[in-house]
Amino acid sequence: MTHEGHAHGIAGDADSRRLTTALGLIVSFMAAEIVAGIYAHSLVLLSDAAHMLTDAGALILSLAVIRLVRRPAGGNVTFGLRRLEALSAQANGALLLVLAGLIVYGGVRRLVAPPHPGGWTIVVVALVGIVVNIVATRELARANRESLNVEGSYRHLLTDLFAFVATAVAGGVILATGFGRADGIAALLVAALMAQAGVQLLRRSGRVLLEIAPERVNVDAVGHELAGYPQVAEVHDLHVWEIGSGFAALSAHVLVDPEADCHGIRRELERILHDRFGIEHTTLQVDHVQAALLQIGTWKS
Repeated sequence: MTHEGHAHGIAGDADSRRLTTALGLIVSFMAAEIVAGIYAHSLVLLSDAAHMLTDAGALILSLAVIRLVRRPAGGNVTFGLRRLEALSAQANGALLLVLAGLIVYGGVRRLVAPPHPGGWTIVVVALVGIVVNIVATRELARANRESLNVEGSYRHLLTDLFAFVATAVAGGVILATGFGRADGIAALLVAALMAQAGVQLLRRSGRVLLEIAPERVNVDAVGHELAGYPQVAEVHDLHVWEIGSGFAALSAHVLVDPEADCHGIRRELERILHDRFGIEHTTLQVDHVQAALLQIGTWKS
């Protein structure tokens, strides 16, 4: 147990270092982009800067959550603070959706009454932004992305990378054709990418908060596997849920034949759940069934 905790501590330290590196890159470039966006009268640059502000906020939140999640369980907090990861992802997803709506509003206004954005400024800033975001995204890609907390920050940066590519294309179109509405169109594309990432984060974190079984676990398959084990008569009150990202839990009531070894069967069922379904935290109540109620191979949810 100590060794496992030590391993998680090392992984958390590595993730913190990667998040801190990405945060430094994002904050430095964001300040430069705000100045450039105002100078070039470019909504797409300012929308990128706003998105990078949310990136910075997401990274700061992720760093705080990593420290809190590592606190040991105790007292009334029997599972620790693992669910903070899901709450962090919910906040990131909601923020992306709100920001996407604001950018859509500004983008539509610019399509109706387009300004005259500076093409060269847009292209140069976008190209630098692509490089910065590639470095930052690469850092988080090496972190533990099974964590919804880290995944939320990664989604922010990945969306920003795609946004800078769209921004560079818009700047090139403005330079080549003078089509000022390209800035507004690119901003709408950025908003669409942000909305998509936000919905994905809300859906994944919502599964945890609603205590839905992890996507990788087929509950019916788990039930039939348990009920099909030799000397198991019935499985009911089967519940599978997720405490935090990558931490599934299961509880069930198992009835076995009158002459069966309850403790031996429990250990074997726990091994099956671990090896075949990746479920480590299990609570199995194993009792003998009365002979008149014997029902081999069935289970109830």
